[in-house]
Amino acid sequence: MVGHVDGKIALVTGGGSGIGRSTSLALAREGAKVVVSDVVVEGGQETVKLITDAGGEASFVQTDVAQAAQVEALVKHAVDTYGRLDCAFNNAGIAGAAARTGDYTQKHWDRVISINLTGVWLCMKYELQQMLAQGSGAIVNTASVAGLVGFRSGSAYVAAKHGVLGLTKTAALEYAKSGVRVNAVCPGVIRTPMFERGMKLDPRIEDGMTAKEPIGRLGKPEEIAEAVVWLCSDAASFVTGHPMVVDGGWVAQ
Repeated sequence: MVGHVDGKIALVTGGGSGIGRSTSLALAREGAKVVVSDVVVEGGQETVKLITDAGGEASFVQTDVAQAAQVEALVKHAVDTYGRLDCAFNNAGIAGAAARTGDYTQKHWDRVISINLTGVWLCMKYELQQMLAQGSGAIVNTASVAGLVGFRSGSAYVAAKHGVLGLTKTAALEYAKSGVRVNAVCPGVIRTPMFERGMKLDPRIEDGMTAKEPIGRLGKPEEIAEAVVWLCSDAASFVTGHPMVVDGGWVAQ
């Protein structure tokens, strides 16, 4: 049976855990060769092992997406290793500190913006160069429901995710006639390692968030992965500039 992205070359940042790992596995399951990137070596290598143990093909490159030279090297690795780059999932990100806007420190602000927004732009910059040379490609960026609405005590994260959607829409328009599609996923509250770390600080947060979910539960990384695979596939050939919300109905309220 031919998979949704059979024969394609895919790149995933933040692929060492959570949504990035689940998407890497889903892309491999659906026939892609996957370049897994993460700043944490152990997590990225474990994702590659999970793919290869299942019969897929993958490689790992340690990358800090806030560093242009490292991102350029990551894309070069994909092309040097596999000959092209068909799909890219720009997913690496951090939650950042929690503080009201007037109390947010510039140090924390700069770190969140550099990874969650500048990092996505840098990835797009080098991915687009390769895809334009090929005449085809699909990029999916990880935004968030926080890219659509505001959240108290999350000014840097919310600003970055709104920025990701702006980048996505702009690039989609710029390259719509060049064979390159650019979309975003907007996850709701997903049970990832980043979320679990927050629960250790205050277990009551989960109960409050679950109570607000129309669907009655939190999301799974695998559910975001399925959306990304579809956006990367030829089945989504007429979809570009789209912020795909996968949130159990959160922002419909």
